[in-house]
Amino acid sequence: MVSFKKPLPLFLFYKKTLTLIKTLTMKLNSPQSEIYGNEQYTALEAQRLAQEIAFGPIVFQISRLMIKFGIFQMLSDNNKTGLSLEEIKEKSKLSKYAVQILLESSLTIGSVLLKDEKFYLAKTGWFLLNDKMARVNIDFNHDVNYLGMFNLEEALINGKPEGLKVFGNWPTIYEGLSSLPAQVQKSWFGFDHFYSDNSFEEALNIVFSKNTKTLLDVGGNTGRWALQCVGHSDEVNVTIMDLPQQIGLMRNAVKGLKGEDRIHGHAGNLLDNNVPFPKGFEAIWMSQFLDCFSEEEVTSILSRAAKSMSENTTLYIMETFWDRQRFETASYCLAQTSVYFTALANGNSKMYYSEDMFRCINDAGLCVSEIHDGLGLGHSIVECKLAK
Repeated sequence: MVSFKKPLPLFLFYKKTLTLIKTLTMKLNSPQSEIYGNEQYTALEAQRLAQEIAFGPIVFQISRLMIKFGIFQMLSDNNKTGLSLEEIKEKSKLSKYAVQILLESSLTIGSVLLKDEKFYLAKTGWFLLNDKMARVNIDFNHDVNYLGMFNLEEALINGKPEGLKVFGNWPTIYEGLSSLPAQVQKSWFGFDHFYSDNSFEEALNIVFSKNTKTLLDVGGNTGRWALQCVGHSDEVNVTIMDLPQQIGLMRNAVKGLKGEDRIHGHAGNLLDNNVPFPKGFEAIWMSQFLDCFSEEEVTSILSRAAKSMSENTTLYIMETFWDRQRFETASYCLAQTSVYFTALANGNSKMYYSEDMFRCINDAGLCVSEIHDGLGLGHSIVECKLAK
């Protein structure tokens, strides 16, 4: 099964200072350099891929419905003997026409097989059915992204999340998160939590190896990480800094849970350059947060964080950098996720190329003291200190 786990250390281990280039360049390391620097397909394979791209929206919806209608599951349950078209029709309660449309499309997609008048689940269908990552991505793309992607062209030209208007008139998705339709919220948080939750255990060990007692969780959403922290340590107090709407969601989410009394809120618009960070924290935590902002905004946020830090404060940045993945499939998924930020989230952020993030850190008056790669499904934790 494809996994984001245990990425190779693609960059040198950074200690104390980084020398960063200021010009617009991009350099890749293995395995991405070999894959993205060389032609991977024969002419016939490239032609086929071009048509798969052209029919991409149809391929996506057919595959999603093969899951929703239970056809992949029934083929999996009967994969030794296979099922006829008539048997699938009876089990699914769909019309013959609907079943034919779904099966014939899936057959040419490659998610099902046809042998001796019986249909079987192909390897691709198995992954679509059983790989939790694929299921989370499908729900996210259908419920959150699908309609808004029609306005991607406008978003790229205007630098605004033009696709967000399918849900409301907020400047970014974050202001409207608490007002999104329930299913859209479910898929948004399902996507966000799936990737972060898989890194929590390793991340906790890193953060609390320094006996941290006060932690500022920047962009803490519903308090998921804060709950992990107060559950891990009986001594830590966590303050979540986020938009007022998010602080309200957090209060409801942690209400009545163990450690609630050690989780505090600090409301503020982090895009406002005049909003300072509260002081007096041993650790500042930013998990899957800075990818929500442009490079200029990231530098501003980190600069204000730096002003609140002492020489004993450590700032932790946990992100999935697309160029620091072991498996190319992970890089592919992360690069496509960037387009969500363009069309729907805010119009100007992305899943970062690591060197761009390091440059922002440096420009903010901070330096990288340590990097931890290979966490969870492909996260890196970058530890930062005040530059000397």
